Parts: sequence; structure tokens; C-alpha cells
Amino acid sequence: MAEPQPSNVQEGADAPDVLPANAEDRKAAQAMSSLDNRASESDAPKKEVDLKALNDAMKNLGVAQEQKSSSAGAAKKTEAAKKPLVKVDQVDVALLVEQLDISKTKATELLRAHDADAVKAMTTWVTAAV
Repeated sequence: MAEPQPSNVQEGADAPDVLPANAEDRKAAQAMSSLDNRASESDAPKKEVDLKALNDAMKNLGVAQEQKSSSAGAAKKTEAAKKPLVKVDQVDVALLVEQLDISKTKATELLRAHDADAVKAMTTWVTAAV
């Protein structure tokens, strides 16, 4: 059950300002009140400047990202063109999936990277994981 409230307490009223007992609590209370004061100030012009700077930065980043991705895409295409497609035996894929506990796609990629040599692929996987 609810405790009886003193007669001077009003519903919806803010708590009375009581100074904390120790210095750390006073500093924390002062810091909190300064945050409240900053939030009530008008920051509209600063926000507009920040938004403009953010938009400019994002545009520049987008241009840089497009250039990087186009050069990375070209590098991947030339790398893929250099390597011949290696035929991988499904028995080797199943072996890697079972022994290394990896997905079939990862096992297939691992075998292709090691010229369909299951022993070499497993050795590389185990030594890289350690």
C-alpha cells in the first residue's frame, strides 16, 4: 500500500532543490543542470551549419566510394580472368564441410583457391584459424 505523503507535497510538482552532501554529488548535479541549460538554448543556426557540412562530406564520400568500388570491381574482374575455373569434386566439398564445420560455399571457395587439393585446403584452414 502507498505511504501517506506529507501535506506540503503537491502532485506533479518538481522535487525541491536540495544540495547534495558531498562534493562529488554536487559536481554531478551541477554538470546535469548545465546540460539542461544547454538543451534549452537555441542551436538552430549551428545545426544548419552542421547539416550542410555533413551533406558536403557525404557527397564527397560518395564520389570517393564510387571511384574505389569501380577500381576494386576492375581488379576483381582481372583477377577472376587470370585464374582458370577449377573443377571441385563434391566428395572433397563434403569432406571439408564435415571436418572443418564450414558451409558448402566456403568449402568450395577454399578448394578452388587451393587447386582442388583437399589436404592443402584443410592445412591452410587449420593453420589460419590458429
